[in-house]
Amino acid sequence: MILGGSENIAYFCGYIRKVIIGMNIGVFVGSFDPFTIGHDSLVRRALPLFDKLVIGVVGDNVHKPNMTPANQRMDAIATLYRKNPHIEVKVYDGLAMDFAKDVGAHFIVKGIRNVNDLEYERAQAYFNQKLGGIETILLYTEPELMNVSSTAVRELSHFGKDISFLLPKNESNKE
Repeated sequence: MILGGSENIAYFCGYIRKVIIGMNIGVFVGSFDPFTIGHDSLVRRALPLFDKLVIGVVGDNVHKPNMTPANQRMDAIATLYRKNPHIEVKVYDGLAMDFAKDVGAHFIVKGIRNVNDLEYERAQAYFNQKLGGIETILLYTEPELMNVSSTAVRELSHFGKDISFLLPKNESNKE
């Protein structure tokens, strides 16, 4: 095979990596109660980094007893991405680093909205790497989405406010 040009070399290197190492898998984990346009933005921006992105939905959590059931959250997210073969959605219990290992991932993707998120995720990244050998990729939230959080969406919904603009539209509804 004669290699010429950076595109051919990049393709060849990617092919060799897949043959020798396997798929490049990342995980994006969270409670996703509910899954917001902020989460959707992170998924779409992280997807080009991986051959497959596994969205890990935290199982029914004793620390958050009033959460929507995990299978219901998983089904809603899976429906959103049902036409994308590079996205898989699973429920998991336990640590994110263990879930990443279970699905063959070497990377955890997390979103950062502010300095508080950064401090928390920095500490988590340390343990993921030291104890699990899993690297963390931090993506900054798009500026227009910095105030979007599942907590805020749940509170607005609780008080009867329209939250539809904060939830991603099903891919089949997008134009």
